[in-house]
Amino acid sequence: MIIVDSHIHCGVQVVDQPWSAIRPLLDLAGIDRACLFAPVEDIYDRYRSDFVDDADWRACRRRAHNYLLQMASQDERIIPYLFVWNDFAVEELERGFKGIKWHRHHGEPEYQYADPRCEDMIEAICERRLPVVLEETFSNTQDFLARIKGRTPVIIPHLGMLNGGFERLERAGSWQQANVYADTALASPAELNTYLAVHGPERLVFGSDWPFGLPAAEVAKLEDLDLSDEAFQAVCGSTILRLTGS
Repeated sequence: MIIVDSHIHCGVQVVDQPWSAIRPLLDLAGIDRACLFAPVEDIYDRYRSDFVDDADWRACRRRAHNYLLQMASQDERIIPYLFVWNDFAVEELERGFKGIKWHRHHGEPEYQYADPRCEDMIEAICERRLPVVLEETFSNTQDFLARIKGRTPVIIPHLGMLNGGFERLERAGSWQQANVYADTALASPAELNTYLAVHGPERLVFGSDWPFGLPAAEVAKLEDLDLSDEAFQAVCGSTILRLTGS
């Protein structure tokens, strides 16, 4: 049985979250592989709603992504993701990333969705069928799903906790879309059981959201759900490996 943590922040530019610190935590939890995103702090200044991108931040993003690719070249357990921001650097997709991180919270700098380069990025992502880990406001989540039109997998983290909430997404029909998945990071056992009963284990992927969640504790939470071996493997490994082509 292969366990893949599909939600880990890793970077050394603005914050100190190196792969060397993450690897022992995965070993302790019995986790075989991990999807790595650059930390938000390496991508934009999340504490300034008036943040304006510039050459220094573009260089910081480039270094952050270089670090993930370098670590992945040295350790086959790593599945690197590209964190998209407002430069919408389509050329980065040619560098071997297996998935996309698309992330902001309410009150943080906003994606420039009206920029034609945004549409170009979305089209390029869909052409490559790259899974998108989407963490956005509720309204932007709905608009993004409408633009994707089912053409590539979208993983909503935390069972929707920060995308408007699990139940609100259920009422909106988001979970019912065939290309929409959820990740388990920091989600409650009660909501996990509800999701599994309605949508099944093939639409759920394991994630810890380290450093905000501990990999071992998040694995233990799933073990306590009393899933069948087949369902546990789908949640913890086979689905995310299929989506990322890993």
